[in-house]
Amino acid sequence: MLDRVFRLGENGTTVRAEFIGGATTFMAMAYIIFVNPAILSSAGGAGMDFRAVMAATCVSAALASLLMAFLANYPIALAPGMGLNAYFSFLICGKMGVPWEVALGIVFISGVVFTVLTLVRVREMIMNAIPDALKLGAAAGIGLFIAFLGLKDAGIIQSDPASLMTLGDLHSPPTLLALFGLAVTSGLMAAKVKGAIFWGILTTGVAGIVTGLIRFSGVFAMPDISPTFMKMKPLAALRIEYLTPIFVLLFFDMFDTVGTLVGVGTRAGFMKDGKLPRASQALLSDSVGTMIGATLGTSTTTSFVESAAGVSAGARTGLANIFTAGLFLTALFFAPLAQMFGGGYETAAGAFLYPVTAPALVIVGCLMMKSVAGIDWDEYSDAIPAFLTMIIMPLTSSIAHGLAIGFISYPLIKALSGKARDVHWLVYLLAALFVLRYIFI
Repeated sequence: MLDRVFRLGENGTTVRAEFIGGATTFMAMAYIIFVNPAILSSAGGAGMDFRAVMAATCVSAALASLLMAFLANYPIALAPGMGLNAYFSFLICGKMGVPWEVALGIVFISGVVFTVLTLVRVREMIMNAIPDALKLGAAAGIGLFIAFLGLKDAGIIQSDPASLMTLGDLHSPPTLLALFGLAVTSGLMAAKVKGAIFWGILTTGVAGIVTGLIRFSGVFAMPDISPTFMKMKPLAALRIEYLTPIFVLLFFDMFDTVGTLVGVGTRAGFMKDGKLPRASQALLSDSVGTMIGATLGTSTTTSFVESAAGVSAGARTGLANIFTAGLFLTALFFAPLAQMFGGGYETAAGAFLYPVTAPALVIVGCLMMKSVAGIDWDEYSDAIPAFLTMIIMPLTSSIAHGLAIGFISYPLIKALSGKARDVHWLVYLLAALFVLRYIFI
């Protein structure tokens, strides 16, 4: 039956190889079980219920990965995406002041739009129209923003009225724990240990328990998803001022998904004549997964590039995703452990540091910076908009502003350099819309 459903023989794989690949993928991306609820429950962000978000994270990852398994038969797992969750929590909810229920509605609408664009096959035109320089610059900018949040959550840097940011108190126990975690995780990454970020979180958490910074509160218990389940308000999200966050979530979900599908597909040998077979089914899994995640109570669900670890371990079909999904559902029983490690350390009344999960943010930010290598730095009409995109994001704490400045500057600089015809008409349209946004909103 498994051979018929997943075509194991045709893909030259076995149940054992798929199990090993699926388990490897889970270990590589299991850090999201701790990090996503830590970000979405942050007092300075969405302020959602930690255990409910943890449950939503595991269930949405499992269901979306199962969709990918049965619709596209690819070993590409999904879960709430890094960067997208930070944008949801700290910018949409934190900076814009949008209630998290409405923000979940914004996520749901972006998933609906992504689904429609996939079904009518418009997403190819959109992705082809957006310049590579802006895609790469945006990915790097999100990496810088995530690393910035990680350094703040660790207490390594802190706000300062005179210089905006300054070095934090490196003698503080939670900051020392975070520095320990950063060193351990970096060492594991350098040694190419599979699941290095996950093992780094566990090691740091255990060290926190041993030193008394983290209070042990048990390991096994099922989380209650009811505080976030079906709490989204998509109708309340249908307002003109929410068009920008809807577009940003849609854009980055499309970009992340296509990039991951191509990257993992290339490594696994799935590409045929430069194209990925069953790409529409894979994209549909992603967009529907986003709608499921919003319904459960989490930010945008997307394909994880960590699936490449599973592919390297032998995964070749959707059967690997079945095992990955099963492990995510098993993780539901470890809710107290997740909250101990991701719940934060209160340094003052209402002020928290996150020494266990913060190192993971710094490492993920580092990994996302590798996209700058693809930018042609000698072509200034590409390099300058890409640089503006990536630098504006962390300095304004806004992914949307970075993206907007990139889209405005790119066609302007191209036109001034006599290369106006090299720019797709859709980029001009987006630039005009962003200019109008800054004028009238």
